[in-house]
Amino acid sequence: MKNKKRIIAFAVVAIVLAGVGKYVYDMNINHNFKTITEGKVYKSGVIPPDELEDYIKKYHIKSVIDLRFPGTLDSINNPEIPEQLIAEKEAIEKIKGVNYFNNGSDQIPSEKALESFFRIMDNNDNYPVLIHCYHGIGRAQLYSALYRIEYEGFTNEEARSETGTIVKFSSFDNGTPKGEYLKSYQSRKELINSKDFVDTIEKKK
Repeated sequence: MKNKKRIIAFAVVAIVLAGVGKYVYDMNINHNFKTITEGKVYKSGVIPPDELEDYIKKYHIKSVIDLRFPGTLDSINNPEIPEQLIAEKEAIEKIKGVNYFNNGSDQIPSEKALESFFRIMDNNDNYPVLIHCYHGIGRAQLYSALYRIEYEGFTNEEARSETGTIVKFSSFDNGTPKGEYLKSYQSRKELINSKDFVDTIEKKK
């Protein structure tokens, strides 16, 4: 009986350590880098300027969309320092054929930020694209979900589920700002169709 309890205890400890190890690796070594669509779209947290070129060459990235900008109202969790943004821009400018787009966004995108994002994503010459924010698990995940809805035909719920494991109080859980935003988001196609429908009704009056 004691041996069985020890085995269970060791198993629990191993699982916890594996989880912690993965978190440390993803966050600090891999910078929460993830493939959204192979050969087209990737997302990450901040990649140090001296490591950027390795990622860009490995995944043949042509455009980097930086969602950071100073003043996102959560400076404790996302210390977005202007000098760091400048350092990234300058590092990318030294890499031939790669575009840097600063598309600063709050945690919930404004219409202006969305319009700018879609202008970039509408241009096939900009692909493959790397979308990143500070940690790579909030805004970068949200914009990646929007990409999937707009360009790959994902439903809102499919895109939300692909942001990661949705557990209670996680960033995209029911009732959270990002979770509710994704659930209620209307794609550009939906908006056009609804406008056309309204226009048709108005014409019939």
